[in-house]
Amino acid sequence: MGIYLFMMPSQIAAGGVSGLAIIINRILPQFSVGLIMLVFNIILFILAFIVIGKEFVGLTVYNSLLLSALIYVFERLIPINGPIIDDLLVNLIYGILIGGVGMGLIFNENASTGGTDIIAKIISKFTHLNIGTSLLIADSVVVVSAITVLGIEVGLYAILGIILNSTVIDKVIAGFNTKYQVAIISKEVETITKFITEDMYRGVTLLHGKGGFSNEEKRVIHTVISRSEYGILKKKVMEIDPKAFIWVNVVSEVHGEGYTF
Repeated sequence: MGIYLFMMPSQIAAGGVSGLAIIINRILPQFSVGLIMLVFNIILFILAFIVIGKEFVGLTVYNSLLLSALIYVFERLIPINGPIIDDLLVNLIYGILIGGVGMGLIFNENASTGGTDIIAKIISKFTHLNIGTSLLIADSVVVVSAITVLGIEVGLYAILGIILNSTVIDKVIAGFNTKYQVAIISKEVETITKFITEDMYRGVTLLHGKGGFSNEEKRVIHTVISRSEYGILKKKVMEIDPKAFIWVNVVSEVHGEGYTF
């Protein structure tokens, strides 16, 4: 919807095969954007199968064919002759926000919508750059083409678009991968530890501490859990020990036996 309602009518080629298709459609209007996207994606599927693997390609084929088909159907059933809003910046922002969130959700499932997403995945695999940055590199070629064919103004908006798009994608992926490092000081160490290990199936490390004011020896419960699990743990800890002291740090990546998410 972001591409069809906002990007295509405004001729904003902000990266991706969709952007490339918009540029080619401007030169060869007899070929629809959806059809051009489909052809380019088939070529890139073959490349992805060789370099990345069949699992990624399997998920990507479904998403890409669905995207290309939807745009092709929209072009036939709901033709749009011009921008919904006569403001390039507004169209750019809404188009990128809608598309970026969708792409972030798809990348989080180790798939893509095809196109330069595939190239970005390949770049990320070999350079270890994050997906957003890799996509920024891949889309630069499309932006240069946009400046040449569509003009400097649209090209500059396209540059802004790919920067915004990479940021939105990284934020969405980071949001899903965010984990909480939780530390708890309580007199009910055994009960809370048992709940975490047996009910939540998460690992626990018990650390030794000492109260700075009371000089009392204390044990600190340390665990790493997901965002959704934190609400469950907090509620249970408050039920077990209303006086428990809890502090939380947000972490974006966790590795190790018993802790890999």
